[in-house]
Amino acid sequence: MPQTTPPPSRLPTFSDDCHVHVVVETPKGSPNKYAFSDALGAFQFKMALPEGTSFPYDFGMIPSTKGADGDPLDVLLLLDAPAFPGCVLEARLVGVIEAEQRERDGTWERNDRLVGVALKARTHAHIQGLDDLRPGMLDEVEAFFGHYNQLAGKDFKVLRRGDAEAALALVRQGAEAFGKEGD
Repeated sequence: MPQTTPPPSRLPTFSDDCHVHVVVETPKGSPNKYAFSDALGAFQFKMALPEGTSFPYDFGMIPSTKGADGDPLDVLLLLDAPAFPGCVLEARLVGVIEAEQRERDGTWERNDRLVGVALKARTHAHIQGLDDLRPGMLDEVEAFFGHYNQLAGKDFKVLRRGDAEAALALVRQGAEAFGKEGD
């Protein structure tokens, strides 16, 4: 009997050496937002950003997790050059931007952004925590997400920045929430 491969959203959360798997959805520099659609079993175009705007880093998901918004946990991935939608790699979590976004209906919903470094990255290999990022980088990333959400008719509010342990705790909670879907 042939072995079937699970969709990207249902790959293992953790690698054999306890790093997280990341599925890239939108590559660095892309003016288009892509996301994996379980319903279609494919990556789907979600929206075009305004002229001159692009994703500052690779953006993707941690598979087999579920965030407060019902989607897999989001991760901003530091890598030397852009990957491609569907690329799966291992990453070391270095922190998290804990945030809320106000939906079009006025309700606020948690929508954190994990920050990770690809294990095979050279340029960012020295980064172990958010304090190791260049000055102003997180401010720029937070401004990007604020603008990105504004374009979608939403507000984005940063609550706090957390360290690698806080990021890992969110992934464990997300994996547990995902596992309860089948209960």
